[in-house]
Amino acid sequence: MDQQGVFITAEIHINDQVPLAQGIAAVRQFCADMNNEPGCSLAMALQNKTNPKQFVFWERYDDQAAFDAHFAAEHTQAFIKSALTDLKQAFDYQLLTTEG
Repeated sequence: MDQQGVFITAEIHINDQVPLAQGIAAVRQFCADMNNEPGCSLAMALQNKTNPKQFVFWERYDDQAAFDAHFAAEHTQAFIKSALTDLKQAFDYQLLTTEG
């Protein structure tokens, strides 16, 4: 994947009152929905081995417009409004270039 784009790493936690199975189902569906978005070439969730309610999302979008469309998407807004998870932190990166 040697190409530019918008790379996002986000840490989320399933809220304490949410059953683990329900939270995992929501995370899986959200990743599936993201992977069907135009301009999203990667959306995956990594689950913490010792805290199963903690996840890191890795996402790659073709450009800023695709990332902006991700936030405007109905499934993204529904995931946020569901309050099943809390966003703990997010990072927006770009591919390191060899140019000085």
